[in-house]
Amino acid sequence: MEAVRFVELLAAPAAKRRWSDEAKGQMVAETLVPGVTVNEVARRHGVKANHLSSWRTLARMGKLVVPEVAGAEFTAPVVVTQTSEPPIVTGTIDLVIGPVTVRLDAATPAARVAELVIALRACS
Repeated sequence: MEAVRFVELLAAPAAKRRWSDEAKGQMVAETLVPGVTVNEVARRHGVKANHLSSWRTLARMGKLVVPEVAGAEFTAPVVVTQTSEPPIVTGTIDLVIGPVTVRLDAATPAARVAELVIALRACS
């Protein structure tokens, strides 16, 4: 009788690929060109379509930068900082501690008001 030998090859699981934010943004941008599908772009880059769809969601939420691609129908969100002037405060603050009343302008800094309260309490 002859001995029968079996050889079994086990493939190790593929290492997880990590995509940079720039690469993700580029792939998302490619999906925004009319006539191009998510599946097509995913196949071309060797990415699962559901990952690419998740990245599209991140881009819509403004959490992923999408570069400009010719023909894309998407405008990336732009953060605009608005300079606002401090509100004009009118009115007064009355500090009443015991028989003493101190009237302050409403624009008096909170630290100064706290100092005055401590000083007035020490005197009463």
